[in-house]
Amino acid sequence: MDEQNPKAAPIEPTLPPVPYKERSTGLIVFGILTILLGCLSGLFVPLMLVGQAASAKATDAPATFSTILPAISIYGILAVALVWLGIGSIMARRWARALLLIFSWSWLIMGLFVSVFMAFMIPKTMANLSASGTTGHPAMPPAAIAGMMVGMFLVFGVFFVILPAVWTFFYNSRHVKATCETRDPVTRWTDACPLPVLGFCLWLVFSVPMMLIMPIAGHGVMPFFGIFLTGVPGTMLCLAIAALWSYAAWLLYKLDRRGWWLVLIALCVFMASAFLTFARHDVLEMYHLMGYPEAQIEQIQKSGLLVGNRMMWLMAFSVLPFLGYLLFIRKFLRRKS
Repeated sequence: MDEQNPKAAPIEPTLPPVPYKERSTGLIVFGILTILLGCLSGLFVPLMLVGQAASAKATDAPATFSTILPAISIYGILAVALVWLGIGSIMARRWARALLLIFSWSWLIMGLFVSVFMAFMIPKTMANLSASGTTGHPAMPPAAIAGMMVGMFLVFGVFFVILPAVWTFFYNSRHVKATCETRDPVTRWTDACPLPVLGFCLWLVFSVPMMLIMPIAGHGVMPFFGIFLTGVPGTMLCLAIAALWSYAAWLLYKLDRRGWWLVLIALCVFMASAFLTFARHDVLEMYHLMGYPEAQIEQIQKSGLLVGNRMMWLMAFSVLPFLGYLLFIRKFLRRKS
């Protein structure tokens, strides 16, 4: 209470700012490394084009660049995004730190699942390839196969587990967060939504261009309750899914629980449709309808990957993490008033 003015309101004590360690140098270093990752992702685009052309020349088959269009699109989008985020990290922008944390967590979780999947599938694939030798192309010796397996596991371990773990550890630091908030005190669009929900929204948004290119890359082939839709019906389904994910992402960004229910119901319906379809049809049938070259389909068949009903079980396994994460983010959403 002010002694000279007894009626003055008491002054509330202000808490001192929480001390933190300046991480501007680390943001610059990781920003540069992120830009280099973006350049590496962009390098895969011409490499895939050259590889597809070389494969077509070796097999005397026409080059079908449409089959690699989804992969090219992913690498292209990733390259642009990582360069943009790297620049934002160098400038200590709070939106860049938030998005890079989402990216690194997604990279790490996906890397762990891919590593587990490859640990099961690589040995079987190598065994099938070693047993498929011909007179002109003898089977690979066991020592060479073992060396390839070790090399592949090391590459996957470094790029899909160690590197994303390092990125996650750095951008999850409270010191990095405080540095960005101090140097960039303006409220950004990433602050309007909790990061777990924002990450799910971004995954939905990222899937939209993938659905839009499916009519070009895969002739609009889509599983639909026991059959494969192709042509115009398949294209219309792709467009409907793209619109659905866009609307759901917008609702979730606004923390509207209707978006949560929309995604949950859609996932259950789509999984039931895919489960019924791949229980009756082999995934190789889908590749034929999508216009994959016969040589490529033959290699997939020899490898033993995703043949028979394995696609059905793989999709059932892969959807479980999404359902679990969907349940996790429900607590951040508000009911419609």
